[in-house]
Amino acid sequence: MNASRDFAHGRIELLVGNIVEQDVDAIVNAANTTLEGGGGVDGAIHRAAGPSLLEECLKLPQYEPGRRCPTGECRVTGGGNLKARYVIHAVGPVYNDRSAEKAREQLRQVHRNSLQAAAEHDCRSIAFPAISTGAYRFPIEEAAPIALGVVREFLEAPSSVQLVRFVLFSQPPFDAFEKALGKV
Repeated sequence: MNASRDFAHGRIELLVGNIVEQDVDAIVNAANTTLEGGGGVDGAIHRAAGPSLLEECLKLPQYEPGRRCPTGECRVTGGGNLKARYVIHAVGPVYNDRSAEKAREQLRQVHRNSLQAAAEHDCRSIAFPAISTGAYRFPIEEAAPIALGVVREFLEAPSSVQLVRFVLFSQPPFDAFEKALGKV
């Protein structure tokens, strides 16, 4: 199952699949602030990339003990054993009702920052997971239009990035993103 839509300077694609199998210039890792791997997408990327990914992450500077990337920001490493040349480690927000607006802005930031990092590394293609919608509990129906809206805005201006692919692990997230793509 897949869907796509063209914009002024690029294309958004949606598909159900495994992000570690994507043949793109960069994949986005839904990372935590330690950049030491974890569960879900983060764990899958670290396992597929091999130990060099963790070694490279551990060399990144810490902004406080044990933490290498604040929420809303990203860090770039090589892709290790992946087809992708780069992994963009993006730390999305943990969602809760009390700080929902802050979480929405951090989700916008992490997508913008990831796209900018891809452009700075001269990437033509990038694959995203549904950042923060798993263990971080961001409602997929809210996350999808935010993520797609940021990408649409980014693709309104020329850059090296011409393909932005959202790789969704199962049908329900795909359906939410497909519905949102129709409204972007």
